Amino acid sequence: MIKIKNKSKRGNVLMENIVFIILNLIFLTILILFLLKQGGGAIILEQAYAKQIALLIDSAKPGAEIYLNMEKGKKVAEKNNVDFKDVVKINKNIVMVKLSEEGGYEYSFFNDVELDKPYPVDEETYRFKIVRYKDE
Repeated sequence: MIKIKNKSKRGNVLMENIVFIILNLIFLTILILFLLKQGGGAIILEQAYAKQIALLIDSAKPGAEIYLNMEKGKKVAEKNNVDFKDVVKINKNIVMVKLSEEGGYEYSFFNDVELDKPYPVDEETYRFKIVRYKDE
């Protein structure tokens, strides 16, 4: 009887190592891309501005005008090709801040107030005016 040794085990070990290395490289690439996107500042600034605007609206009285300096947000929006006029939108009681083409961040406020449409008054400042409480 003739025995033939199977030499394919060596090839399997090598192939398994190559697949393992490729999968690790893909994972690390995705991780680095995610960290670069987070570090760009759009997501963090969107959250901060949305929460800040909502808290200011909650604490304001009817007739109050709020001016918010968004200089950093304007720079990030310009870098991401977003028009500064479209950065802040308020729909009912939800504030949406969008500094990049994809995504955006929404945060709600509790006061039942009617607002003028928010708009930029100059190169880096947004204006919000509380018209009245809706119950009045």
